[in-house]
Amino acid sequence: MESPLVVGVDGSDASLTAVDWAVDEALRHGRPLRIVHASLWERYEGVAPPSATDRPAGQIFAESVVATAAGRVRLRAPALPVTTDVLGEDASTALLREGESAMAVVVGSRGRGGFAELLLGSVGLVVAARAHCPVVVVRGDRQSLEARHERVLLGVGEHDVDSPAVRFAFREAAVRDAELDVVLAWRRPSRAPGGGGDHVGEGPPGTLDKALEAAASEHPRVRLRRHAVEGPAGKVLTERSAAADLVVVGARRRDALVGLELGRVAHRVLHHAACPVAVVPHRHP
Repeated sequence: MESPLVVGVDGSDASLTAVDWAVDEALRHGRPLRIVHASLWERYEGVAPPSATDRPAGQIFAESVVATAAGRVRLRAPALPVTTDVLGEDASTALLREGESAMAVVVGSRGRGGFAELLLGSVGLVVAARAHCPVVVVRGDRQSLEARHERVLLGVGEHDVDSPAVRFAFREAAVRDAELDVVLAWRRPSRAPGGGGDHVGEGPPGTLDKALEAAASEHPRVRLRRHAVEGPAGKVLTERSAAADLVVVGARRRDALVGLELGRVAHRVLHHAACPVAVVPHRHP
């Protein structure tokens, strides 16, 4: 059975926007959609006995959240296979576990309990920084999400030679029949050693070609544009995201480390991009 696309919902407008995005993504890839809502209501309210006529409010809310999301899916794509589940654990833990057998995990940019001034909810941040599968945080207002730029934006660095992020970006561009806009951002050292006045260094030579060679040969029909841009990578990608349908960045994971493994570039883009952002993990021993 093909791994599903998992979308986390909590009843917020942002999570319903994520559902809409996930429906379209599942259709593109021919994958089933799995809707999950994580709730700890049983821990605080307890499970009602079978003879009880009144169900706990937490249970009613949790079931309503997934039912609303499922109804939204049926209206948007009646033939799309969809399953729902209410999981009795915190949202980050549930989505990380779901991600172990998912094509990708999709979340909204802010949760129901978040503050309006926060640019990214805590659940999205934790899942993007720890998941073993690609995580898409659906950012952008309605106008930007409904626009069709037909462009996928990929940020690469010197460690991204045939990386999972590169392969993911090529697949996304292929299923969307979109142009793949690949950006290598580099920063020129201010002065040469010894106090001379010449600038030195222009980024790793050949990095773009090396990073893309294998994936480009597998997707020869993908229209490809390469850009080496001087400047901070997070700032460059954020600015260019206004003309993209999806931004793809990699995140290196190390088995021996714990905590949030999310580089500065991915962190900046997740908080400020004008369109959905896919964080694709790249594991290192």
